[in-house]
Amino acid sequence: MADGRRHIGVAERRARLALRHRLAPSARATAPEEVADSLVALHGSDPATVYLAVAARLADPAKAVAATERALYEDRTLVRMHGMRHTVFVFPAALTAVVHASTGLAVAARERASLLKDMAGAGAPDAAWLAEVEAATLAALARRGQATAAELTADEPRLRERFVYAPGKSYEGVHTVSSRLLRVLGVEGKVVRGRPLGSWTSSRFRWAPAPEHPELDVAGAQSALLERWLRACGPATEADLKWWTGWRVTEVRRALAAIGAREVSLDEGTGHVAAGDEDPVEPSGEPWAALLPALDPTAMGWQGRDWYLDPELRPLLFDRSGNVGPTVWWDGRVVGGWAQRPDGEIVWRIPGGGVAREAEAAVAARAERLRAWLGTTRVTPRFRTPLERTLSA
Repeated sequence: MADGRRHIGVAERRARLALRHRLAPSARATAPEEVADSLVALHGSDPATVYLAVAARLADPAKAVAATERALYEDRTLVRMHGMRHTVFVFPAALTAVVHASTGLAVAARERASLLKDMAGAGAPDAAWLAEVEAATLAALARRGQATAAELTADEPRLRERFVYAPGKSYEGVHTVSSRLLRVLGVEGKVVRGRPLGSWTSSRFRWAPAPEHPELDVAGAQSALLERWLRACGPATEADLKWWTGWRVTEVRRALAAIGAREVSLDEGTGHVAAGDEDPVEPSGEPWAALLPALDPTAMGWQGRDWYLDPELRPLLFDRSGNVGPTVWWDGRVVGGWAQRPDGEIVWRIPGGGVAREAEAAVAARAERLRAWLGTTRVTPRFRTPLERTLSA
């Protein structure tokens, strides 16, 4: 371009995605830790997403459940915790201190203040009382190693206390101290979700003490996280970075400057890549198909998605809150969606067609591979989307 910035077009962005997100056949991983490291984080709001996202990127998806459970609950090389945008993710253990300092501290302060405000408004006990309950709860969890909220309540009965949330409002409700306090402790990095009650699709988790990690400088942690993300997902616009991190735009700009990020030209305007990542990336020459789960980190990776998602598909694939459902990919772009029926069949649809027979055959093969891998397991996304509801009926 006239201003000297290199232009990165759609084809190159899709080539980077295929290789760095381990979706091209030659880029498949051998372990869940490799997948999480390549993507920076796996969405964990829906427990099944973690395993399905890993399986879609492993050379041998049959290893996904056992290997991911071992990484999460035995080796602790992966940790499920709150992160960007106050969302639950699974991170590489080595990244937990960076995530906590860069995104968790500010959210934690707001969460604790909100809890104390709600309790005070309901005439519940004060901060000193809550501090006693918190200390007793953490001590009980340390003794047990991991525990459900009910088990912790047996050890610390004050967790059963209830208070009215938003009295007089249309959304008025009753909260227990246990539900709100454990959430606050999770955001503060004092507890993490442990092994679930039930199978890998269960959303009923035990709690466990958070692994110890150093306290990092906030600005330094933000720079470290942004650089990791750019190397996995760059190029990206400022809007992408602000949305993904949940930071203020001033924080995004400060981190970009600190890591020496390079400006590039994108079809939608100015983008950024990490220093030293400006060299062209050529398509691998191996067309690929993938069936990615609801909330997959690739589908949810950017705020601006037109380069890999036709805007006409959005009403079919997203719910009203912006959560993506299961998606069908062909060679770097979303072409449709999929679902699992009650009998276990994997069904998919490419609305409007527009793909070659080669693509349809590759998608069908991935669908059959997914059906065989899931076996008797049934997966229903936590956030239902229009096309997924239609296909699964």
